[in-house]
Amino acid sequence: MTAKPIKIPGPDHPITIAPNPARVVVTVAGRVVADSRNALTLREASLPPVQYIPRGDVDMALLQRTEHVTYCPYKGDCAYFSIAVGGGRSVNAVWSYEAPYEAVAAIKDHVAFYPDRVDAIEQRPVV
Repeated sequence: MTAKPIKIPGPDHPITIAPNPARVVVTVAGRVVADSRNALTLREASLPPVQYIPRGDVDMALLQRTEHVTYCPYKGDCAYFSIAVGGGRSVNAVWSYEAPYEAVAAIKDHVAFYPDRVDAIEQRPVV
């Protein structure tokens, strides 16, 4: 068995993580699944920005861990969750790097949502 490759973000594949000053609210089937003023925005190369929300701001009781896993050489092993109230559309809708590589350690204990598998990921001004 060969070891998984580990890559460090750099000029050819930049990754930045910054606090999102907005309130991030995720809804599925009329339910608020996440509501955070502490989300992190991860920008990776040419990919769309992703909101990583602290688990403490997510209704984890609505999530069901699945057996689906993936690997990113920049971030590490990735676990997935489905959102039961979302039905088939929300299977593997949530992901988390539970032991991320050092370069992206800030996303530990956070989850992210696929925008097309939830009703909305809203960024609202904090008032």
